[in-house]
Amino acid sequence: MNSNFVRMKKGAIIEELEITGISSEGKGVGRVNGQVVFVKETVPGDVVQAKIIGKKKKFLEAYAEEILEKSGERIEPFCEHFGLCGGCKWQHMTYEAQLKYKQSHVEENLRKLSGLDLPEVMPIIGSGRTSFYRNKLEFTFSNFRWLTKEEIASGEDVVRTGLGFHIPKQFNKVIDIQKCHLQADPSNAIRLAVKAFADANDISFYDVKKQEGFLRNLVIRTATTGDLMVILQMYYRDQELIELMLNFLKKEFPQITSLMYVVNEKGNDSFSDLEVELFGGKDHIMEQMGDLKFKIGPKSFYQTNSEQAHELYKVAADFANLKIDELVYDLYTGTGTIANFVARSAKKVVGIEYVEEAIEDAKINSEINGIANTEFFAGDMKDLLANEFINQHGKPDVIITDPPRAGMHPRVTQLLADLRVDRIVYVSCNPATQARDLEVLGQSYDVVKIQPVDMFPQTQHVENVILLQLKD
Repeated sequence: MNSNFVRMKKGAIIEELEITGISSEGKGVGRVNGQVVFVKETVPGDVVQAKIIGKKKKFLEAYAEEILEKSGERIEPFCEHFGLCGGCKWQHMTYEAQLKYKQSHVEENLRKLSGLDLPEVMPIIGSGRTSFYRNKLEFTFSNFRWLTKEEIASGEDVVRTGLGFHIPKQFNKVIDIQKCHLQADPSNAIRLAVKAFADANDISFYDVKKQEGFLRNLVIRTATTGDLMVILQMYYRDQELIELMLNFLKKEFPQITSLMYVVNEKGNDSFSDLEVELFGGKDHIMEQMGDLKFKIGPKSFYQTNSEQAHELYKVAADFANLKIDELVYDLYTGTGTIANFVARSAKKVVGIEYVEEAIEDAKINSEINGIANTEFFAGDMKDLLANEFINQHGKPDVIITDPPRAGMHPRVTQLLADLRVDRIVYVSCNPATQARDLEVLGQSYDVVKIQPVDMFPQTQHVENVILLQLKD
């Protein structure tokens, strides 16, 4: 290692650093004395003066003190909260560049980590909307919000209540959001009105350290049908305050079709194990995808980019290329979105999912759409999907799998390799774990097609669909 690098300490300045790449976490990548340096909020082609803020065995972490030369792919971020919020880390990059680097990350992960001979990766499918594309956002109340540098420098007294997002990696720090570009109105209007009304009526905001305060969390869910769900979460039950807040919302925003609340006295904001109570409207919203309708409750999972989810599922259905006499297993089926999407092309679809409530939603969604050839089962995938289950329900011709970011459990991956079905369609939100699983699946299958899909513009995240065919 270069001796100059050994003496370089935290706080040291790299006078001129060229950013030559971008990491899968979304940070710019440069090199100094042969050592990798990750610099947040930079773009390949930038030349920056960088300050070291962290030193690890194999790399340095830094931020740009000054941009000396701007990359041709750099643009001005459109959100006033960029750099603090952490929700849209790539706003400073053209959308064309975002797609290029996402495509590159898929290719690099699959080729480096899977160890397989792979076909050419098809061009990534970009999102029609690059802002206001999310159908669900969660906002956190705080009685001691994050102050900007400008607010601190002003020396003026400021309102410390906040309603917005957590500062990255700081669970107790919340940034007050004025306008979020992720979800279409009336999302911003609802959030701002709720905060203003609570402030005006001296209703307390939650203190995560002291575990006190009334207002805790706000969830807004929208649908392409025009349905709108609002869930307000409180730390303790005060029926007078609950009715005050919810009656305000009901009067101010008559377009809300599902107004709900939950009292959560736990140490975290998760309410999957708590009762969600209905205050006004219906206990669900309806989403439309093609000619299918989906019922979404307060705890239901649904892809957060509704329009692009349709494109993703069309790719999965095209890759599956189902015949009317084929049996399909849909693993990690969630609320049965993919299962119901492909059911009319198959003899039968069997869906498996860990979350019992999601399975109940999947059954309801089949019923709503008049689909009678689906069956859904709840259980831990590695335990439920075993030879006994397959003997009972039949060996599938095709498997569609859409696991969480961690990928499939090794036991599940090996079972799929041993099962030797005709085709597997693997939908993934993490190309690295997908590549790991492909290494095992490659024992029995060839990778035939690879199609990245951008579900999350302005971020480094990317979905990827792979078709595997049984080896001859």
